[in-house]
Amino acid sequence: MATAEEHRVSLPQKIAYAAPAFALAVVGIPVYVYIPKFYTDVVGINIAVLGYLMFSVRIFDAVTDPAIGYLSDRTPARYGRRRPYIAVGSILVAVAMFLLFNPPAVSETMETVWFGVTIYILFLFWTAVAVPFESLGPEITFDYNERTSLFGMRDGFLIAGTLAAASSPALVGWLFNLPPDADGERAKFFWIAVIYAPLLVGTCWWCVLAIRERRPAAEKQKKGLWRGLRQVGHNRPFVILLIAYTVSAIGNNLPATLILFYVEYVLESQMADFFLMLYFVTGIVFLPAWIMISRRTGKKAAWLASMAINTGAFVGVFFLGPGDAAIYGILVFFSGIGFGATLAIPSAIQADVIDYDELLTGERREGQYIGLWSISKKFAAAVGIGASLSILGMVGYTPNVQQSAEVQMTLRVMYALVPSLCNIVAIVIACAYPISSSIHTEIRKAIAQRQAGLPATNPLKPAQTVV
Repeated sequence: MATAEEHRVSLPQKIAYAAPAFALAVVGIPVYVYIPKFYTDVVGINIAVLGYLMFSVRIFDAVTDPAIGYLSDRTPARYGRRRPYIAVGSILVAVAMFLLFNPPAVSETMETVWFGVTIYILFLFWTAVAVPFESLGPEITFDYNERTSLFGMRDGFLIAGTLAAASSPALVGWLFNLPPDADGERAKFFWIAVIYAPLLVGTCWWCVLAIRERRPAAEKQKKGLWRGLRQVGHNRPFVILLIAYTVSAIGNNLPATLILFYVEYVLESQMADFFLMLYFVTGIVFLPAWIMISRRTGKKAAWLASMAINTGAFVGVFFLGPGDAAIYGILVFFSGIGFGATLAIPSAIQADVIDYDELLTGERREGQYIGLWSISKKFAAAVGIGASLSILGMVGYTPNVQQSAEVQMTLRVMYALVPSLCNIVAIVIACAYPISSSIHTEIRKAIAQRQAGLPATNPLKPAQTVV
């Protein structure tokens, strides 16, 4: 069995692994937050149609995730199982991003077609990068606490990228002195694509060149895709984690999608960019504290606490209205405290349940697990983006005008109450998660025994012997 020192990851390696998360965020956040409003209010696509397209592309995205994970698990290891996908896929994502961010000024029908085609292309290649990239993380180290540090670094870069993405429209507009009209908005997205598309390629290639993949240990004959996915269902800790995370992620995606609409049409404020930056800066500042807390209390306790903080903040948001921007800023701050933890800690927990799968099956199947994990994220995003925008269209949302009381109430409910309810349900489910630091140590010991050809005891089922 490897020593703890052998599982240490140097700071330069952590940074090299984390860097693509920054670039993926600065590409992805505009797609989730800014692109919907850009295409409805500037380009002129019907909000309900946009919602249907966003919902359908996330479902498509969810279908491709386990397939990409399965392929990366079984890719010949000459250049690594994950790195070829990251290297090639990053170039294709950059091209798709540029096309999506720069729609031609044509008819509404053709603009809708342009959006539909480019968003599908973007998400296809995005999956080809993101699933192997996330699958690479659990293979870098098997140490319980070192994983928390590694994923904390990765998700810290992700939050920093999110902050950069949140500030980019205003910053680009200021740097290039762009007018506050449709032409100015189109120019903003042109320059954002010009700046960030090369950054995505550069950081992904840095990761590919700096990180060396571990060769998987000798394994049993690998199972087919569908049989392997069915077997995942026997991994009880993963099932609990996946359900809790999915419910929580639905709650997190709704405000991410609707914040621009909520701030402008409920609070009647033009400070959405400031609130986004406040949220992400707070997340970055408090992320190291959450890593320390997880080391002392365990990952589960830290995750539960972060979701509880978010819940309290969002309940308060429901009662706000015009003129309450200052109070909203305070609640955003408290919500941001828990934000970093809700990103980093579930990822670190996920790596531990992959180890448990190795104990049960004798295989390292990061790709399949990350693929299923991605399905949950994509499903949550589909609900958050697709359903919320479609519902707004059904209740009468009209761009660039004072919204009706029905639209405003719909925004309050979807932005604040539904996320709070989701977090409460997720907390209840996550309480049943069984893997602690001590149990994870026993899992790694059992894996080492099994690799040595010795029978091993399942720490979660002491009466069960695995061979």
